[in-house]
Amino acid sequence: MTTGNGLAGPAFIQATTRLAPVPLVPEIRLYLAAEPIGLWQRTEQELGQTGLPPPYWAFAWAGGQALSRYLLDHPGVVAGQRVIDLASGSGLVAIAAARAGAAAVTAYDVDPLAVAAIAVNAAANEVSVAAVCADILQQDGPPCPAAGLVLVADAFYQRELATSVMSFLAGARDSGASVLAADLGRAYLPRNRLTALAAYHVPGLAAIEDHDVRTTTIWTLTG
Repeated sequence: MTTGNGLAGPAFIQATTRLAPVPLVPEIRLYLAAEPIGLWQRTEQELGQTGLPPPYWAFAWAGGQALSRYLLDHPGVVAGQRVIDLASGSGLVAIAAARAGAAAVTAYDVDPLAVAAIAVNAAANEVSVAAVCADILQQDGPPCPAAGLVLVADAFYQRELATSVMSFLAGARDSGASVLAADLGRAYLPRNRLTALAAYHVPGLAAIEDHDVRTTTIWTLTG
């Protein structure tokens, strides 16, 4: 992917963000933006387009931080597994899975810039993550590789998206995969189908959330 001025996706990411440790997971560094609106505007200017999705890839969201912390603290959950990370954004969770000893990690996102960010961030952390630009939540989406563990964070902020995510997770579980999700308690989180495993106080979110610290829960699918 190139921008309107010919900048390749990775070059644009590195020019508009800063490589920094993630607050709850300082073992991992990501290319992060200081604030969302300015980056969103610059992205549209560089690409010569309007109505682009927000740059979710440029921030370490609460669920991603909490789930990454959980994986690094409980490497037995992921070690040796083939892992899929849904709506990967920056690739934080996928990178944590790779660092925790996953046999293979595939990260999916529908935003081409997110896919570029995943590749850049994985390289910065010296891990291997396959970044794929595709919507595997849809029935007519591309087939996904078999996985022993499916991960998703911060994907319950819209009703339709939450429904699609839960359908995919249920199908993965029925196929034999374990499922872990992380969320700070958004409106469309289906708590009646989930069991809490752990909770973390995630700091440093003032630029993207309504509080600087958010309590975020790790869930497994049970219903």
